[in-house]
Amino acid sequence: MAAPASSTGGISDAQSRGISEASPPDSTTPGASTGHRRRRDGRQADQLRPVRFHWDPMGFALSSVTIEAGSTRVLCSVCLEEGVPRWRTGSGKGWLSAEYRLLPASTPSRQGRELMKLSGRTQEIQRLIGRSLRACLSMEALGERTLLVDCDVLQADAGTRTASITGAWAALALALRRLETRGVINQSPLVGQVAAVSVGLIDDRALLDLDYSEDSRAAVDLNVVMNGQGQLLELQGTAEGAPFSRQRLNGLLDLAEPAIQALQEQQRLALMQARESS
Repeated sequence: MAAPASSTGGISDAQSRGISEASPPDSTTPGASTGHRRRRDGRQADQLRPVRFHWDPMGFALSSVTIEAGSTRVLCSVCLEEGVPRWRTGSGKGWLSAEYRLLPASTPSRQGRELMKLSGRTQEIQRLIGRSLRACLSMEALGERTLLVDCDVLQADAGTRTASITGAWAALALALRRLETRGVINQSPLVGQVAAVSVGLIDDRALLDLDYSEDSRAAVDLNVVMNGQGQLLELQGTAEGAPFSRQRLNGLLDLAEPAIQALQEQQRLALMQARESS
């Protein structure tokens, strides 16, 4: 398995085990009042949790990856089906569908399996993942095929939807590369890059990449999805307490943007390490 060299020219222990990892960036983000107090896990206000990608834990998927963002872990996999939903048949265009689930032991209190009826939260999140990923695809280049993306949360410490989007894009990019290598498609339909992160206000302080201890008491919780050009694809924001100002929103976006750029760089490094065939 190929692995990217570190900045010193060697291979890290994590990379030699098939893991791609990123350390939290140390730069202070302009435009956001973040303060200098360290958080419960030792991070500065504008630091991401450490990110790791573990490739191909599932042998039968077209591609799969486990993304770790701190203590949050999500298994993302991609499969291909010939054909499209009935309403899409005859259009010459493909489709992508996403599913999201919290596994039973992913939280301190066991989550019951959603079998007959999905919760509103689950439906909302999987639609968000699907929209975000479809934004980076040419459905014409895909042809009448369906990409099925599954995001299963192994451990939830907040940020599961943003980790799902970031990990699912990496799995999707590798899946399409493999399809092109195998001659299933003539060219990759991937036309862009997508990653996501959460930001929030806690005790009037802007924080990046909230863990559960922070997310559960945030006055404002904002999920940001961006493409590789720094354009916004999705914003999901809620004032849990008092309303917040446009100036505050701009500060939170200023905090999120460089972090998403760092996540996209880590996606690219992880793809350099992934095997061409599973």
